[in-house]
Amino acid sequence: MGEVVGAGLLAHVPTIVLPEAIRRELNNGEDSTLVSGLEQLRRDVFETVDYDTVVVLDSHWATTVEFVVTAQDRRSGLFTSEELPRGMSRRPFDFPGDPELAHLIAAQAEKHSTWITAIEDHWLPIFYATTNLWEFLGQGLPDKRWVSIGVCQTADGEDCYRLGRALGDAIAASDRKVLLIASGALSHTFWPLRQLRDHEAAGHEHIYSPEALAADLERIEWFKAGDHKRVIDTMPEFLRFRPEAKFMHYQMMIGAIGEELCTAPGRQYGEYENSVGTGQVHLWFDRPEGGFPRPKATPTDPDFVRQSGAPDVPAAG
Repeated sequence: MGEVVGAGLLAHVPTIVLPEAIRRELNNGEDSTLVSGLEQLRRDVFETVDYDTVVVLDSHWATTVEFVVTAQDRRSGLFTSEELPRGMSRRPFDFPGDPELAHLIAAQAEKHSTWITAIEDHWLPIFYATTNLWEFLGQGLPDKRWVSIGVCQTADGEDCYRLGRALGDAIAASDRKVLLIASGALSHTFWPLRQLRDHEAAGHEHIYSPEALAADLERIEWFKAGDHKRVIDTMPEFLRFRPEAKFMHYQMMIGAIGEELCTAPGRQYGEYENSVGTGQVHLWFDRPEGGFPRPKATPTDPDFVRQSGAPDVPAAG
């Protein structure tokens, strides 16, 4: 029987893959603690925990009519970002996939009243919400498999929890030990272009609004306390601050590890930092003694929807 052996809400912000000299130039001579945080997380978890596969819930990959999970035997190539080609250009990636687990995940769709497709196409695009974190946490560990699942831009929160439940059931039905990564930011509003270069440093004063800063810091404390129920219950309130991808990356992750039943406390790596208005942090949730709670079954009532979506909030960006 497989299991989730750890999970994280991690920042993939482009700054982390810039040369150190440029990172310091943007941040008043100081380096980003998001870099040293990932380096420490690798030492503490990715180089020490017994696991087979990493599943990335990728907030930059927005599908439309279904959730999609990568099912290639291997992914490799050079990545250039369409969004930021000057900062992320021709960056190599090369890692094995996990087709067996991908198809197990897709096979859970009907049970959980959702739509999931496993795609084996080697030309399927890849996004830096996956590659940036692989560079820090997976590069040089050639026996570790990496799989990505995109967010669905037509989905709401309940759809994301259903995907997470399907993911949790698939892992349990496998023989895999899995690390989950919810790859994305907290509040996520950029400064307008003519103001943006005045707000590239990491300090809290550069977060887009005091209200967004307060909402982020409040939830970081809840995460540290293991109060996932409070995060879930206040999701409509948090959506006012435009969390990245409607916070679907987190909702999918927590759906796989018990939703409000999960009380795993978060361990923070690095500081909470600004990135041109957005809130970035690394939080890791260790496997509790006895394992994460089993995902909840999808309610049989077709009218049941957890009120955690907001249709006027874009899915990605």
